[in-house]
Amino acid sequence: MAKPTIALVGGGQIGATIAQLAAQRILGHVVLYDVVEGLPQGKTLDLAEAAPIVNFDLRISGGNDISCIAGADIVVVTAGIARKPGMRRADLIEVNSRIMTSVAAGIKEHAPDAIVIVLSNPLDAMVTLCQRITGFPPQRVIGMAGVLDSARFASFIAWELGVSVRDINAMVLGGHGDAMVPIVRFANVNGIPAMDLLTRKYDGDRAKAQQVMNDLVTRTQNAGGEVVELLKTGSAFYSPAASAVAMVEAVLNDQKRLLPVCALLNGEFGVNGYYVGVPCILGARGIEQIVEFDLTEEEQRMFDHSVDAVKKLVDSL
Repeated sequence: MAKPTIALVGGGQIGATIAQLAAQRILGHVVLYDVVEGLPQGKTLDLAEAAPIVNFDLRISGGNDISCIAGADIVVVTAGIARKPGMRRADLIEVNSRIMTSVAAGIKEHAPDAIVIVLSNPLDAMVTLCQRITGFPPQRVIGMAGVLDSARFASFIAWELGVSVRDINAMVLGGHGDAMVPIVRFANVNGIPAMDLLTRKYDGDRAKAQQVMNDLVTRTQNAGGEVVELLKTGSAFYSPAASAVAMVEAVLNDQKRLLPVCALLNGEFGVNGYYVGVPCILGARGIEQIVEFDLTEEEQRMFDHSVDAVKKLVDSL
């Protein structure tokens, strides 16, 4: 059977890492587009030369004209400037909006049937802009945020409890910013509530366990900035790339995975006309179902606050 083509728009750290992970998992042929002359060609040549060692038999190519993505089955957009220390995601909106406007027009022209996954920041605004310009059905234009934020939350819980990260289930909803909403009551270790295990760790002191969990929530909300402050010259790329590849794999292999992604809501969770992070079923058609559930009063308050931040950001477009 013919393999699908995965087009990556943006040849920086995230785009190149996605290319490597997608090739190693043999998800499909890979094409990397970037405006910097020689950059996508050099990175994909280097990756292609690793094929005999890693054992992937795929076409790997790069180009400086967006027409190189022609006919792609799935397009992952990472193009845009990255955060620097002291910057918020929202600070990127002016420059990255111009970049996304051009990129989305190119996708519309050269890959009109593709499913698009957007990683560019500020995420909620950029995925909105991409969908508006391409005119693609909303289920085919998806933002990557919740998968990454949930992975960060899960990691922090695992480290605090001293258990394997593989056994943690966690979910983060809302906008991809400081007001994101980790759903604490759903966090568990193979079905055992994380709060129960934290309480046991602190000898039954529920108040102490709650304070520790609050700290984990805050760290999750600021996790991207924590990496930026440490790197000083860039932002996270390994974990965003791995998160994007999980979504690509769910679509290309029609896995029907339930993942928190940025989706256009039309009444779900009380939101109309905005892209917000919520649980969705991802399959061959992109977002195949938005999965609603009842929020507690506190969760609803946090979610509404996060949505308000998204609205202000998107309305500034």
